[in-house]
Amino acid sequence: MSSVLSTSSASAAVLAALATVLLGRPAPSLGRRPVRPIRERVRAGPVSSGVLVVATSVLVTTVDGTRLALALVLLAGTAAVGMLARRAAGARAAERRRAQVVEVCEALVGELRAGQPLVAALEHCRETWPELEPVVVAARLGADVTAALRRLARAPGGEGLQEVAAAWQVSQQSGAGLATALGEVAATARARQATRQIVRGELASAQATARLVALLPVASLAMSAGIGGRPWHFLLATPIGLGCLAAGVLLVFLGLLWIDVIAAAVLRS
Repeated sequence: MSSVLSTSSASAAVLAALATVLLGRPAPSLGRRPVRPIRERVRAGPVSSGVLVVATSVLVTTVDGTRLALALVLLAGTAAVGMLARRAAGARAAERRRAQVVEVCEALVGELRAGQPLVAALEHCRETWPELEPVVVAARLGADVTAALRRLARAPGGEGLQEVAAAWQVSQQSGAGLATALGEVAATARARQATRQIVRGELASAQATARLVALLPVASLAMSAGIGGRPWHFLLATPIGLGCLAAGVLLVFLGLLWIDVIAAAVLRS
């Protein structure tokens, strides 16, 4: 019995450590400065990672036996849910930035075709999208605007600015009209966004099915308890049950993460 208990505790500890490492990865930059200095990124490291490490240490030193394994499994499950929520929030923020890039590109084309000076047009677009501030400053100071656009394009969802920077560079080197080149870029970006919306709608059903399948074990346990079984006691109070619970949490987490990674890869392609 002690060997089984130690096995379940070890599997729970491994699960907690894995989720701690994954959750501790820095989230994508979503603020007004998408490219931050290294020192700032180090200072902005996720506090949740340290909290999980401290919580795990406290549990290991103060709790033992079955309660320790259960606490580690619950801690790992919380960390896994947090990581998936962070990924979802980052994906939503990236999609909002992609939509803003298209809107800003179209607004810039409209301003230039209306006869606005370049700096004034960029300043008007900055009111729509404040993250454009470094580009506006570069244009006002006569610095390299294409470099500023490419730095901003490194942020998640800002990939479309690479094409804006290319159009800007071609216009400067060839003397072609910037409004015409940006008009083509805006039309391409709008068509790409429409395609992404269709693909995202197709992927939503698969992601919803994966989440539903992840909840089915909970429904099965509730039904078993309703007909007089004792599934919760087996899972939460016995060594073998705790081992099964740890393995189940890990498999559910990996399954949801796998679906998420596949959907992100499809949208990128």
